[in-house]
Amino acid sequence: MLAKIQSMGLLGINAYPIEVEVYVTKGSLPKVTLVGLPDASVKESTDRVRAALKNSGFKWPVQAITVNLAPADRQKEGPAFELPIALGILEASDGYTRSVNESYAVVGELALDGSVREVNGCLSMATRARDEGYEGIIVPMDNAREAGVVRGIDVIPVNHLLDAVGFLSGTKEIGAVKVDHDSLLRRARSYDVDFAEVQGQEQSKRALEVAAAGGHNALMIGPPGAGKSMLAHRVCTILPNLDLDESLETTKIYSASGLLDGDRTLMATRPFRTPHHTVSGAGLIGGGSNPRPGEISLAHNGILFLDELPEFSRSVLESLRQPLEDEEVTISRAKMTVSFPSRFMLIAAMNPCPCGFYRDNRRECRCSVRQIEKYRRRISGPFLDRIDIHVDVPPVSYRELATDPDEERSRDVRGRVVDARQKQSERFAEDDFHTNASMRSRHVREFCEVDNDGEGLLRQAMDSLGLSARAYHKVLKVARTIADLDDDDFIRAHHVSEAVNYRSLDRELT
Repeated sequence: MLAKIQSMGLLGINAYPIEVEVYVTKGSLPKVTLVGLPDASVKESTDRVRAALKNSGFKWPVQAITVNLAPADRQKEGPAFELPIALGILEASDGYTRSVNESYAVVGELALDGSVREVNGCLSMATRARDEGYEGIIVPMDNAREAGVVRGIDVIPVNHLLDAVGFLSGTKEIGAVKVDHDSLLRRARSYDVDFAEVQGQEQSKRALEVAAAGGHNALMIGPPGAGKSMLAHRVCTILPNLDLDESLETTKIYSASGLLDGDRTLMATRPFRTPHHTVSGAGLIGGGSNPRPGEISLAHNGILFLDELPEFSRSVLESLRQPLEDEEVTISRAKMTVSFPSRFMLIAAMNPCPCGFYRDNRRECRCSVRQIEKYRRRISGPFLDRIDIHVDVPPVSYRELATDPDEERSRDVRGRVVDARQKQSERFAEDDFHTNASMRSRHVREFCEVDNDGEGLLRQAMDSLGLSARAYHKVLKVARTIADLDDDDFIRAHHVSEAVNYRSLDRELT
């Protein structure tokens, strides 16, 4: 007898439909044949399915069983097909009779006792099942709240193989899980840190406000202990809140990577990723024989913080250049090509020299000019050109530390950032981006109109600093953001002046 169970596979972070076909041949020698390009983990599933069926009180058919995972030209991986395979074997061997219609997809890993374990990527699977027109999807109980955020489809949670059999045979009622997006986002939108905790560093905080307002990449240069990491960890708190689309998009990445937990079924705060400087290219960009998202994709819609920037491998840093421009990364393998989103703000930090105390009035720098130049040359010019803002972070004085803090809170700064972002959203309403940092050359010509005094100042800066064409456009984009914060339609001389001051490395290297 032939049985067909609908299921879902995962390619990168996106799901695709799979039909699990099970054929039990009566009167044949008992054996199990699994076809459809299964990987090792899928091939092992037949032993777990056999034990789960027997320990749940069902008989294993002593006949030839053929299981086909269609489409047959795509590699299948992971344990998500075990529950549909078990249901297919039961139905094909008359272990139960399905009474509900066939428009339910099924995913889940089976334990040896028949209980159903969670799988990665359930949010993507539920979304694709809805888009394919399925009435519902049967998922492990531990994935129910994650999949339940998808509207327009019934999410049926099961703890055990018997629950799935009971639901499909009509002998057990299981209510669909529904999650209230708005209340979930409201409850989870909170940070443990605040900009007000940073004492002093007014110039640095202003630079990061500009970076947040325009989505610009930023590099902080300062001695150890000046507060670079502290500042970076608080940039997320001044960014606009994630909207529902951004939240779902980010959650899909974490779901496919297996990084969601039971308490966090929907990403409500912007991700903040801090890979160590020993990270490999695959760890940062993504990769593997079956490609997985790297740190830049886990930072999607949030912050990627690279501390001790010159200590990163040069080849690893160079691999960031294309994702920084395209806002996605494509990983090609012999059998597949997978694209992951990577729209993030890059915040980097570095010491001014190997010992860290160059131009520090409190401590003597023992580095030679040659050592300082060699240290800074670890970061290539083309990579630096992709960083819009360079800002010095000086040591904090005793007076600033000893004075009772009276700093702006993150919510106040975020209000200005949100207003500036709203202007940009209206400006780029007909484009596929919404921040000044993503402007292309034609947008710079159209929207970055500079007054006469600003033109003269910009020309002088180009000649004296030797800025590249990309750096020139970066200055204009940053100046546009500063003007947006001032609610000014034109870029004026003081906007240009501030933007040029955010190219500290260009000034020092000339």
